[in-house]
Amino acid sequence: MNNIFLAIVKKEITLILRDRRTMFITIFMPLILLLLFGFAISMEVNDVRVVAVVERHTERTRDILQRIEANDYFSFKGIVNAAEVNDLLTRDKADAALILRERDGEIESQVVVDALNPTVSRTVTAYLSAVVKPQTNNLLIIRTLFNPQLKSAYNFVPGIMGMIFILICAIMTSVSIVSEKERGTLDLLLISPAKPSTIIFGKLLPYFLLSCIILAVMLTMTYTVLDLPFSSTVVSVVLITILYVILSLAIGLLVSTVVETQVAAMIVSAVMFMTPVMLLSGMIFPVDNMPLPLQWVSCIIPARWYIDAMRILMIQQSDITFVAKDIAILMAMTTVILAAAIAKFKASNK
Repeated sequence: MNNIFLAIVKKEITLILRDRRTMFITIFMPLILLLLFGFAISMEVNDVRVVAVVERHTERTRDILQRIEANDYFSFKGIVNAAEVNDLLTRDKADAALILRERDGEIESQVVVDALNPTVSRTVTAYLSAVVKPQTNNLLIIRTLFNPQLKSAYNFVPGIMGMIFILICAIMTSVSIVSEKERGTLDLLLISPAKPSTIIFGKLLPYFLLSCIILAVMLTMTYTVLDLPFSSTVVSVVLITILYVILSLAIGLLVSTVVETQVAAMIVSAVMFMTPVMLLSGMIFPVDNMPLPLQWVSCIIPARWYIDAMRILMIQQSDITFVAKDIAILMAMTTVILAAAIAKFKASNK
């Protein structure tokens, strides 16, 4: 029986290596997505083009302008007349205008901002307000925990890992088994002396090993190129990711038992998993901000619990005990889905 199991594993590995296009997509798609979300897709607002309107220069107005010029988030474009502000914003020559007036010895400030992008406009307004905010007698100390530089990569990396593994593992597994159905070779395997469980695990093992390789590459990039803080929690990250990979493979196996063609398997795996993972897992939008019914729906999405655990471990660098709830839920999901997939596979191929 061990020889049969190894033969199935060897056959599956050979099929994977022969399909160079799939190998290319499988290996490089995670890296491309990781780099895109880490660098290109950013929620940060930088190089804000600011012009100033100053009715009368004083030491205080000069101090405000000097602070704007020295701030890395701003690109100061100089002092202009009030009549030029609308034209500069309309022609996209500036993102915001700061108007400074002095009344009875006090500085009055007004921010005029291009609000075509509401998120950017709110951020720009907050930036400028912080610069020109009048000083008070109380010292205000602000501490930003876990992500002091407010890097978007810190938020996106756990999310993109959650999406990549469930998509790749589910798609690869489901397509592989369904392709055996289409070619008729699955029937030959089923009438062989091998048990259905041996066939299942023999086909899943190569994809599990490939997922481990992808995990190693992604973690290397995460801690080097994207500069996430490295700590001993990486061991916990690896262990929980392996659990999540097994869960994702089980989902792919379950999909393969309910579809008959490779196209259908890809559509079900990609469409049914990608949208919920992106919108309801907390990858982009906080789960707590969603309506209560959607929060309940998000509870059945495995990526929600994986992403939550990864953020606690990778960014907060907390002990694994802090993600005990997430681990318990993922383990329960893995047990239920894997058992259901194996039972359905046996029933559908009798």
